[in-house]
Amino acid sequence: MLEQKIFDDTKTAFSLKSDSELNRAYFLFKMISLQPLVKVGSALTNFALNINLPIKGIVKATVFDHFCGGESEKDCVSTIDAMYSKNVHSVLDFSVEGKETEALFDAALNRVLSVIDFSKNRPGLPFAVFKPTGFGRFEVWRKVTEKEKLTDKEHKEWKRIQERFHEVCAKAKACDLKLLIDAEESWMQGAVDDLVLEMMQTYNKEKPIVFTTLQCYRWDRLAYLKELHLDGIDKGYHLGVKIVRGAYMEKERARADKYGYDSPICKDKPETDAHFNAMLVYIFDHLDDIWAFIGTHNEESNYLAIEIMSQKEIAPDDGRVWFGQLYGMSDHISFNLAKEGYNVSKYVPFGPVKDVMPYLIRRAEENTSVAGQTNRELTLIQEERKRRKSE
Repeated sequence: MLEQKIFDDTKTAFSLKSDSELNRAYFLFKMISLQPLVKVGSALTNFALNINLPIKGIVKATVFDHFCGGESEKDCVSTIDAMYSKNVHSVLDFSVEGKETEALFDAALNRVLSVIDFSKNRPGLPFAVFKPTGFGRFEVWRKVTEKEKLTDKEHKEWKRIQERFHEVCAKAKACDLKLLIDAEESWMQGAVDDLVLEMMQTYNKEKPIVFTTLQCYRWDRLAYLKELHLDGIDKGYHLGVKIVRGAYMEKERARADKYGYDSPICKDKPETDAHFNAMLVYIFDHLDDIWAFIGTHNEESNYLAIEIMSQKEIAPDDGRVWFGQLYGMSDHISFNLAKEGYNVSKYVPFGPVKDVMPYLIRRAEENTSVAGQTNRELTLIQEERKRRKSE
């Protein structure tokens, strides 16, 4: 078993970062650690970009370049190649959010199809990804989830959403590329679950191509995973599952309070951690039926996965198990896992600076709400700076 110290190796973690990039990372995480500054700074940055104040260059040289691969797929190539030289793969994520028209949904579809074409036959790009609300309006997803009657226009929108899903999944299968479908808020996730299930039943007959995403801060997800597992055995398809803790906790609780229903979210972080780890154990107990993408920045959960793999004599490079973190974060996990031979992919967001800002703002706000995450990043960067000075 690996010693629980591999994530302390800062030389490996930051091997691709120059001194100036390391200093920039320290500055950014220091800013993110100040919660009021994140809220005010995010609002001002968004406002300035929307009224075309000349701050794009500053945003691009700082927060954008740290957390994103570039504005286009080609911009990301140098990042993809550099990480792949360290055995870290990439997942290109077109991170434009909040669109509301059919023309923009079709544009998002075409962009995902383009990413799949770009990724096929590139060993550093084993996955593609998309967000369901990139293919259709929030309100349509909500009404289908909550079994509300759709208007004729909404029926057409829902049919088009289904067509977009089939088009992308068929393309991924034809290119032999694994496809991660992200999760959404609980009040629209029911429709997502049903549609992704249909995709898995259709396209995962030979092996997992389509991967559903389960947010483990929802206390019902282990039971749902078990249902999916039995359905896969019954209907003869392979299950692809990405597990994450979740990204909408505060929003979920606020909505449950507002509308007076029981919160779908675990009561606190320890319960969420326990739920995530229980799902991890279940997946490893059924690895013949379930392939896993373990999306977490939590060191203990990654160590648990390593320990289980060791106990079960699962090779680090077993193709059924992938670890994933976000570009610009938790390099101490990603690069050290990769050094030990594990399958690792970084989510690499890309898109026009202005259009990607909602994603970056959400990411910054999530960081401030995760206890210890930002401080851990700062500590490791400081240790690496000291190590380099002492060389």
